[in-house]
Amino acid sequence: MGNAVLGAGFALVLLVMAAQYASQGRVWALDAATGAVVCALALGRERHRGGAAALGLAVAGAAALVARLTGLPGEPGAAAVVGLLVLGGSAVRTLPWRSAAALGVAGLALMTAGLLAAQAPATPFRVGIEVWALALAAGLGLRLLDHRRRAAAEAARQDERLALARELHDLVAHHITGVVVQAQAARIVARSRPEQLDETLAGIETAGADALSAMRRVVGLLRAGDDTPGTAPAAPGAAELAALVERFEGHGPAVRLRLPDRDATPWPPEVATTVHRIVQESLTNVARHAAHARTAEVAVAHAPGALTVTVTDDAPPAPARHLRPVGFGLLGMRERVEALGGTFTAGPGPTAGWTVHAELPVSAGDAR
Repeated sequence: MGNAVLGAGFALVLLVMAAQYASQGRVWALDAATGAVVCALALGRERHRGGAAALGLAVAGAAALVARLTGLPGEPGAAAVVGLLVLGGSAVRTLPWRSAAALGVAGLALMTAGLLAAQAPATPFRVGIEVWALALAAGLGLRLLDHRRRAAAEAARQDERLALARELHDLVAHHITGVVVQAQAARIVARSRPEQLDETLAGIETAGADALSAMRRVVGLLRAGDDTPGTAPAAPGAAELAALVERFEGHGPAVRLRLPDRDATPWPPEVATTVHRIVQESLTNVARHAAHARTAEVAVAHAPGALTVTVTDDAPPAPARHLRPVGFGLLGMRERVEALGGTFTAGPGPTAGWTVHAELPVSAGDAR
């Protein structure tokens, strides 16, 4: 899509140049050829941005030199200027720092050498320096913006990792404490009531299996330097979801809450916390980005081996330019869900509104 728009823009610039310079013979031929080559390089820059920028710079410099030697007006044409801006800016934005710096310095050095060697007037090389400097500045600005976005997104992901890791720490600590207590009881039972030893050992086995199940859901999740243990709050359940929906209805559209028939069955704590977070963030986004929505729906359901949560609203379809931004809240939800081994999607609904859907794996015992 981006290249198609860029190509259309280049074609328009070349057509305007043709209308202005069609009667100027060699001037038009040189400008058109230079602009066409530089624009073609800009359109094909994706694979070799540095090489395309260097080649475009060389073509523009050669054209300026030819114009100088043949006595033609040497100012670069509009198409070549736009193409160089795209090539230079794109290269500086995406290349490694050393390559980007080398390319920028080489371009400025080439144009400066031409300016110093030329006899007056040296306008082509002066304009070339200005265009190249503008391209470098634009690319550098975009590069810094990209870096800030990546840093902010990574910080949001890291916050989610730390929060979920802390919850896991407290959850597993609870299970292991139970295992230790039951193991101590088993030693007493083995001496006084050996016939009950098997039942006690079964309890230890169950507690250990529960701890392992919780840990498997977050394999690969690192705490990354935060070792401060916290106090595990009670995992939110159906009652907390209902309270959350009720609070939201006070300043947003009406919300319909659908829970499983056996909603009294407790979900695994880390799953329950994630479900609550998804609903909270999704309803917040409805209030923030779907002012014209009349109703929203929160649906939690059991699927084979999984718990699903879906949040939808009925806001009218928005033009493409007004689609809801993919903010850090969505990144955080995705991070939590994928850390538990689940799947997460968010986007426009089939006919209207917005749909957030997550599927979280649970064991058969958890979802019974």
